[in-house]
Amino acid sequence: MPSLTTLKIVIIGYVWPEPNSSAAGQNMLSIIKQCKDAGHCISFLTAATDSDHKADLDELGIDNHTIELNSSSFDNVIASMAPDVVIFDRYMTEEQFSWRVKEACPNALRVLNTEDLHSLRQARLDAVKTHCDAAKANLNSELAQREIASILRSDITLVISKHELNLLTIHYGIPASQLRYHPLEVGNILEDAPTFEERAHFVHIGNFRHAPNWDAVLQLKQTIWPAIRKQIPQAELHIYGAYPPKKATQLHNKQQGFLVKGWADSAENVIKQARVLITPIRFGAGIKGKLLDAARCATPSITTWLGTEGILFDEDITNWPGEVCPAVYTEQQKNKEGSAKVVAINDAVSDYVSSAVSLYNEKDEWQQASRKTIPLLSNYAASKLQQTLVDSFVHLSNNIQTHRDGLFLQSLVWHQSLTASKYMSQWIEAKNANLETLRNDKNDESH
Repeated sequence: MPSLTTLKIVIIGYVWPEPNSSAAGQNMLSIIKQCKDAGHCISFLTAATDSDHKADLDELGIDNHTIELNSSSFDNVIASMAPDVVIFDRYMTEEQFSWRVKEACPNALRVLNTEDLHSLRQARLDAVKTHCDAAKANLNSELAQREIASILRSDITLVISKHELNLLTIHYGIPASQLRYHPLEVGNILEDAPTFEERAHFVHIGNFRHAPNWDAVLQLKQTIWPAIRKQIPQAELHIYGAYPPKKATQLHNKQQGFLVKGWADSAENVIKQARVLITPIRFGAGIKGKLLDAARCATPSITTWLGTEGILFDEDITNWPGEVCPAVYTEQQKNKEGSAKVVAINDAVSDYVSSAVSLYNEKDEWQQASRKTIPLLSNYAASKLQQTLVDSFVHLSNNIQTHRDGLFLQSLVWHQSLTASKYMSQWIEAKNANLETLRNDKNDESH
């Protein structure tokens, strides 16, 4: 096969990329732009419904159109495109489409973009639901088996966090040759960031459809913010995020200084105007883009160890530009009237209060924390691999068989007895076809 220099790259998105809604959207758009800027031919396919907040791929010159789930029509589409590289956005997309890609385009490099480890996030959520520390999550769940199988089937998997990279190699035994560390882009550091005196209030930001963000909003509303507000009655907490549901907007309370503002056209603008970003994340995975944005804006932040994961490499929380507090774990207790009352079961709330008061009121404390954003971002940016992502695609595409020859576990999980997702998809397609036939027959009878 002749050496490839210009690649035809097809990205199959789980959703349309929304860079202003989530870090995942920023990451996907960054991958698209990197491939485009390197001169490669990019096509974006998705079965997702349309989105008001999606990036304008047409303006970027990216061919894009929708595809169907569980339909052999995709086989003809992908075969006609004859890609050199196919990128699956999250393991669910790989499960749905990779077997079709493998059959139609066997020599195409198959890349899984994890965004974060969904099974890790779910395991941590399950731990929190049982009032247990997220650090005690069960890593060997059925969902983890699905996600690890997806990683093993792929030729290369993009991993956004060093913590998750270590977890995959050490705990799950994934060959290092099948993994590539690909962190979120830092972006440009804000020049002439507003001073302490030019800022006011607290801010929290995050897509409401993302469970860890909604949970953090609830922790702020129920326990943390009321305690902070007692100490700083003039301060407000501004809550931003895409897709706020009614249950979120109903939390808006001007008297309490708890302001649910919803969609923000620019995360940078709202973060740079705030004196402190606060995000009490109790579960999650990957890298929290909001905390990188806060660092770019020289805005001190208050978060948990989960928020620092993947960003603070030395794990020395004294280097965090702000404060790292323990997560608030709560339990529902019934009072005498029978209504539920949220009760904090550790001392985390007092830690949040003392951290918030010192960062918000003490200029020296704030400036010291703000200055830590520069070394934090420098260390984070320096962790990236020297070989660019696109160069790695070119190299692997030109050596695809040699690469696969060293991946025994890949051939094992592709064994026909283990391709359950393929047969499930084919069964759904056949079922849908039968239902359509029945509907047509009934229509004929009615006429």
